[in-house]
Amino acid sequence: MPIIYHLADAAAWAAARMAGSYQGTADDRRDGFIHFSTAGQVRESAARHRRGVAGLLLVAVDADRLGAALKWEPARGGQLFPHLHAPLDPALAISAVPLPLGADGLHVFPDDLP
Repeated sequence: MPIIYHLADAAAWAAARMAGSYQGTADDRRDGFIHFSTAGQVRESAARHRRGVAGLLLVAVDADRLGAALKWEPARGGQLFPHLHAPLDPALAISAVPLPLGADGLHVFPDDLP
């Protein structure tokens, strides 16, 4: 079960849970897919793209449950990143935990993130 991660705004995620569908961030909607990262990529993604952004959740999803809409596509430095080319059913999330900001503006990740 490969777990992938998305950085979601907490308020948007709560609304998506009520609606039963998550469309992603403004960047996701602009790019045409929901950006995910592996455990080995998510810290750098947060530092590069979401530094200083409060109110985020780290949403974990089993990649195998996303079907053919999940594509592994080259991005930063040629690394393959998981991109979901469809809305996400919030019920598929394994967890959604708050990502507090440290004094340096970087997010503090859970100790059990591989």
